[in-house]
Amino acid sequence: MGSAELVQRILASEAGVDSAVLRSGRPTPNDWTKIGHAVGRLDVPLIIDDSPGTSVGAIRAKARRTLSRQGDLSLIVIDYLQLMGGDGRPENRQLEVSEISRKLKLLAREFKIPILALSQLSRGLEARTDKRPTLSDLRESGALEQDADVVMFLYRDEVYNPDNKDELGAAELSISKHRAGPLGKVRLAWLGAYTRFENFATDSNSDL
Repeated sequence: MGSAELVQRILASEAGVDSAVLRSGRPTPNDWTKIGHAVGRLDVPLIIDDSPGTSVGAIRAKARRTLSRQGDLSLIVIDYLQLMGGDGRPENRQLEVSEISRKLKLLAREFKIPILALSQLSRGLEARTDKRPTLSDLRESGALEQDADVVMFLYRDEVYNPDNKDELGAAELSISKHRAGPLGKVRLAWLGAYTRFENFATDSNSDL
């Protein structure tokens, strides 16, 4: 996903405007009002770098420049880890992903900030009856599970069981690893038009 598309999705999510309307280039006057308010709320120093095959070394250099210019760096988000390139020439891709994971952990410690890294999952889960992802589904490296302080998975039952009306617009956030806290599941509402998750409207949405 390029930077322009990502900005478009962020605006749609924050403004509550259908992302398809933004892509069409034909927002209504009311949509433009919502977008204007959203732009004001999003007035933050957000840097989007869509350079292909970025390495941890390149991210570190850019993070240092950002910190030097702005005096603050609060969060790094990587979408997604398996698209990153290594800094050297490892024997195989699994070792390379393990090295990337380890270096991201060190980078988080160096800058004392959280790093949120999205990851692909193994295709093996598609062959199971229960499609809910587990730690063993993290693709290409068990090091991801070992290095992460927190591992969370998103699951939407309607993707696999579209006839189940009870799960339409619902999602499940599973906290499968938490180094300093409890594990559990949280039920969320999925607003696909806005590319946004929200709290599910129930009396209690924790542990489903």
